[in-house]
Amino acid sequence: MRVLEGQPDGRGLAVAMIASRFNQEVVDRLVAGARRRLLECGVEEERLELIWVPGAVELPLALAQLLARGGVDAVVALGAVVRGETPHFDYVAAIASQGISELARRQRVAVSFGVLTVESISQALDRTGGRRGDKGAEAAESALRMCSLMRQLGEGSG
Repeated sequence: MRVLEGQPDGRGLAVAMIASRFNQEVVDRLVAGARRRLLECGVEEERLELIWVPGAVELPLALAQLLARGGVDAVVALGAVVRGETPHFDYVAAIASQGISELARRQRVAVSFGVLTVESISQALDRTGGRRGDKGAEAAESALRMCSLMRQLGEGSG
């Protein structure tokens, strides 16, 4: 049986992080975790790009423009959507997740979804280097693993 699995090897890759400024304290920690993990995996600092957008709703538009521009092997989308007292949370989370996943499928670029959808800021902080891990680092590694896997799948199709 042939088994394919992506590896977290960033050597030679150009990687972009697209980050939402909304809930900045949380997203700064996601960005720091993602950046640290990308560098640990061999992505060179000069091959990293950080793009800030106002909020999670704007992530898909920036991603679309970035993918149209080209020159990137993998993208890490980062943000934090915190439930409030209105249904706004549901709309924002849906727009961000559906938009990002649709673009990744259509463009066939490794895009990881590092947008937290949580009930409170404390839950978000627990997931950015706290008790619940470092979701920024996990999203970065996921992007690298998918980039590696997509290359393997492409090689096997010829």
